[in-house]
Amino acid sequence: MNKETIMEFVKKYTMIIVLLLVTGFFAWKTGGKILLPQNINNLIAQNAYVFVLATGMLLCILTGGNIDLSVGSIVCFVGAVGATLMENKGVNVWVSILVMLLVGLAIGAWQGFWIAFVHVPPFITTLAGMLVFRGLSNVVLDGMTISIKNETFINLFGGGADCYIPDLFGNATINLTCLLAGMLAVVIFIFVQLKGYMNKKSKGYETGSFSALIAKTIVLSVVILWFSYSLAKYKGIPTALVWVLVIVLIYGYITSMTTTGRYFYAVGGNEKATKLSGINTNNVYFLAYANMGLLSALAGMLTIARMTSAQPTYGQNYEMDAIGSCFIGGASAYGGTGTVPGVIVGAVLMGVINLGMSIMGVDANYQKVVKGLVLLAAVIFDVVSKKKSE
Repeated sequence: MNKETIMEFVKKYTMIIVLLLVTGFFAWKTGGKILLPQNINNLIAQNAYVFVLATGMLLCILTGGNIDLSVGSIVCFVGAVGATLMENKGVNVWVSILVMLLVGLAIGAWQGFWIAFVHVPPFITTLAGMLVFRGLSNVVLDGMTISIKNETFINLFGGGADCYIPDLFGNATINLTCLLAGMLAVVIFIFVQLKGYMNKKSKGYETGSFSALIAKTIVLSVVILWFSYSLAKYKGIPTALVWVLVIVLIYGYITSMTTTGRYFYAVGGNEKATKLSGINTNNVYFLAYANMGLLSALAGMLTIARMTSAQPTYGQNYEMDAIGSCFIGGASAYGGTGTVPGVIVGAVLMGVINLGMSIMGVDANYQKVVKGLVLLAAVIFDVVSKKKSE
């Protein structure tokens, strides 16, 4: 691999390299504790809501650097509604889940209407939503905590002791199903990478260095295998991870392989040109925020299932975690740039920083300082890079 190839690899996969370096740093500072199987599991459980919200937030950011400040309040409100229905009103769990999803979608559509068709700035609309739905959460819960006892709901969304995919082979020492799933994921990943490279090459598109592609594929394949082995040594695949994977795969496909997905990039790249080309940009904005409401509802269910309760304080600063993950993961503050895999890398990096500092016993206030500086550094990097390219 020559010098130019190495530089290309470093530039293209900067955040993955940073993630590996940060993980290595915390592994050193914690004596390897952060790499223990139980802590890897905790990383997923504690950050499942971030992965889901950040994926939805990416679509909003793609439209021109717009954000949604209301997602944390929507998480709390949807959780409050669901807990009240299941525990206080005795509503069937499946009906409650459907109602929560519809409530989230309705809120997203409500905000999307004002943003897309009335052209109220997204910042103002979602700031109002943050206040409104935080207040309504307190009204629904009456300022109290509602404990969730429905085992079906808790296990389905990853909050119970048995919320893991059972080992089909019944091995007591290590979860073979989890190991095989990891191996299958690596095979699929390698196939997709090579197929994508060959397709680009056959169509005459710019492919980049094949050596860099191989290096990236090997590194990520090793990470996937190590990750699956760590989970297999604990309890296997948590159901929260299944939800995250479903969301990532669906939205990764939508943003990279569908016409609708490309519309988000087009609007963020040049809205006027996109409108002149015949695309209804109002509908793109509406879809982004309606979708954000739906994913906020799912994040709300993941949150109250993990906590086995609903409280008026849930969801605070969730919007900051989601926004930070997007920008750290390579989304541009100007819109039009960003990918779902990049956002997931950003979310994992935020999670590793949180977990590492918690294990080290760093004060919560200093943790916020570090996260703020990391976010600022990511945006500065984006702005400086854009100026240099111009």
